[in-house]
Amino acid sequence: MIYFDNGATTFPKPASVVRAVNSVMQNTGANPGRSGHRMSLQAAQIMYDCRKNAARLFGLGEPENIIFTQNCTAALNTVIKGVLKRGDHAVISSLEHNAVVRPLEHMKRYGVTYSVADYVEGDDDATLNNFRKAIQANTKLVVCTGASNVFGMRLPVERLAAMCRIYHILFCVDAAQTAGVVPVNMQDSGIDFLCTAGHKGLYGPMGTGILAVNSDIHPDSLMQGGTGSMSMSLQQPETLPDKYESGTPNLPGIAGLNEGIRFVLARGEQKLLNDEIRKAQRLFDGLSHLPGVILYTERPAINTHTPVISFNIQNHDSEEVAALLGDRFNIAVRAGLHCAPLAHRFYHTEDSGTVRAVMSAFTKPVQIEYFISSVNKIIKLLPKKVAIEDKNVLK
Repeated sequence: MIYFDNGATTFPKPASVVRAVNSVMQNTGANPGRSGHRMSLQAAQIMYDCRKNAARLFGLGEPENIIFTQNCTAALNTVIKGVLKRGDHAVISSLEHNAVVRPLEHMKRYGVTYSVADYVEGDDDATLNNFRKAIQANTKLVVCTGASNVFGMRLPVERLAAMCRIYHILFCVDAAQTAGVVPVNMQDSGIDFLCTAGHKGLYGPMGTGILAVNSDIHPDSLMQGGTGSMSMSLQQPETLPDKYESGTPNLPGIAGLNEGIRFVLARGEQKLLNDEIRKAQRLFDGLSHLPGVILYTERPAINTHTPVISFNIQNHDSEEVAALLGDRFNIAVRAGLHCAPLAHRFYHTEDSGTVRAVMSAFTKPVQIEYFISSVNKIIKLLPKKVAIEDKNVLK
């Protein structure tokens, strides 16, 4: 299978990630922080090493401010539901994933409201102004994606963070599509909370996520229970990371995540971004010359995009095209709405969805050329459909 579904999860993983997961399962199977024997201490050291490397990657001074979660969605729910109370207001962008929108919709029943600020492609000033106009007297939190998971455009998160500091509003970034790809320094930028998956640009296993905290204000914990600390107290610890890490952690996943982060640190986020954007540009250019192909964004650029290409073939459903890519050409892509209805409404693709191809460090140039050639062959295979509006003209 030729894999272009890296926006859902990266594949393949670095060999070091696979070795780390297997090593824990075979050699370090103890529960970290629950015992004093050698294997438990080794397990705790693995977790600390991962916190330390993640803190380095995200520009945090305190490894304990790295919280391990099940996934990015769990981290976002922790911030949204842990910060917002009855009467509070939040602002999000018009490109948000359901991991942001659905928790906010759920919070409406508890008296929380939110507004949507329109993203303006190619105009960060206009985007920033739309966020500013959406702020109300009771706005407590701004949540925004680092980049659209469907179309790849990056939002001006550093400028949004600065704006939120001026207005004394907490700022949370959904970095599921940018962590490990776009460099970020939370301390320098003033981002309060960064939520990300471990299995995408960080190249870790599925079932891993991170909540990085850069604020003295800590959300309420969604779950309470055993943390391996302060066991005589019936109250959940308030210290980080224990406040948010009840229950036995996913040690094999965290060990793999640690190696994935080390892989990113060794290669360098900027170099990874430069390489993957070049690949995305080649795919964009190749598709742009094919008859009937619809591309929805400007040509990807290093400072404004992530390596994501969304497209359609005119008058054909995205699922149909994706199925042909998989069945006839052994190419894995994702089609449909990508759990991001706001983004599709914004680009008027809510009826058709889009075919999405996402690059990774392991995407080869020859695979991109094969992708372009395969789409060209599909165009010739598909029946020529006449658009409804064209039929009306003929009548």
